[in-house]
Amino acid sequence: MSTRIEHDMLGEIEVPAAAYYGAHSARALANFPITGENLADRPHLVTALAAVKQAAAAANTEIGALDAASAEAITRACAEIRAGALREEFVVDLIQGGAGTSTNMNANEVIANRALELLGHARGDYAHLHPLDHVNLGQSTNDVYPTAVKLALDGYLGELLGALAGLRAAFTAKAGEFADVVKIGRTQLQDAVPMTLGQEFGAYAATLAEDEQRLTEARPLFHELNLGGTAIGTGLNARPGYRERAIEHLRSLTGITTLSSAPDLIEATQDVGVFVQLSGVLKRVAVKLSKICNDLRLLSSGPQAGLREIALPARQAGSSIMPGKVNPVIPEAVNQIAFEVIGNDVTVTLAAEGGQLQLNAFEPIIARALSAGIDHLTNGIAILTRHCVTGITANRDHLAGTVSASTGLVTALSPALGYEIASSVALEAQHTGRPALELVRERGLLSPQQLRALTSPQALTGQPGTA
Repeated sequence: MSTRIEHDMLGEIEVPAAAYYGAHSARALANFPITGENLADRPHLVTALAAVKQAAAAANTEIGALDAASAEAITRACAEIRAGALREEFVVDLIQGGAGTSTNMNANEVIANRALELLGHARGDYAHLHPLDHVNLGQSTNDVYPTAVKLALDGYLGELLGALAGLRAAFTAKAGEFADVVKIGRTQLQDAVPMTLGQEFGAYAATLAEDEQRLTEARPLFHELNLGGTAIGTGLNARPGYRERAIEHLRSLTGITTLSSAPDLIEATQDVGVFVQLSGVLKRVAVKLSKICNDLRLLSSGPQAGLREIALPARQAGSSIMPGKVNPVIPEAVNQIAFEVIGNDVTVTLAAEGGQLQLNAFEPIIARALSAGIDHLTNGIAILTRHCVTGITANRDHLAGTVSASTGLVTALSPALGYEIASSVALEAQHTGRPALELVRERGLLSPQQLRALTSPQALTGQPGTA
């Protein structure tokens, strides 16, 4: 492979001749072969980095800090990257030392070398346009990186909210489909009182709607930026007017009209509370989603010896030794994603706590944990919707039989019978295996009219429209 020689403060280093990245990225490649995931695997982050650099170039041109030719070339390069070009050149690992410096350098170099091409110069010919002197003008990793991470997470959150809305709609549709299916509810895995399967699925839709609201509330927190604060928030080396103009251009480029500059850039440069906040909300989503998946696995357990109240779509053979076995693989996969997100919250918490003085050096692991968690949740929710929830069916005959045989019906009779008599009926039904209603009729405790009124689907489920 042919190479070119570049240099940095440590000396010379070989870089592939065809590469758009340069010396700093090459050193990061050697230093951080950690996860096998690189910046290219997080397209929202690459797009955000290019948007920040494009906004900076426009701002610097307006205040007279950057010449028009260089600005135009940088702008064109950034626009191409935002459109999807050169993604494979964003090569540094997501986990890296240096508080994101390698990420910022990778972006500076790729943009600079593409801009050089557009100006008619060779890659690496930085005398004409430099990654730091021009692309990084008025900036520091310490304001570029967190700004790009926030913009990227905002993009990922939009996708997660879309996936949650789709799953909520699927549960809402099932709630309507199952509105007439009466079943026995359970508390502590024991028979409780009747409800409809539609009510059960409607509750899942409601809990997802709550999570959508919590995520929507957290999202604007990512619109407050420290861009223009440079190294520690004092704005050193950024010219007057740069910060305001850069934020204005970012609003235009991203379409996020609520982007604003933090009121205290020193505080904003060292504080990562917004990431802790989001991580907590993501954990909430994961915990509740995992609980729903646990319920789906329990309700579909069997098919002979379990609850078998619902049937999940069969997706694949479940065993290499047991013929005919089918497992709830989609909910199981989503459970595992939830476990990952819950663990990521610990990582984010420790990384946030570990910051010192004017900067948190551990934002790369925070960015990776949050972006991976959101990405995996989005994908998991999509497959849960498409491959599971939309195809769920109710075992109506089985549910009707369990309702008629369950002592849970006795609770509906206790206001008329009194607690003591109702308890004796329930215990006899449990000991003899006879239906509770049969025992009530046999003892003459209630008239047929009273029984019909107390055990109608409307009375049992509190759902007036139940047929």
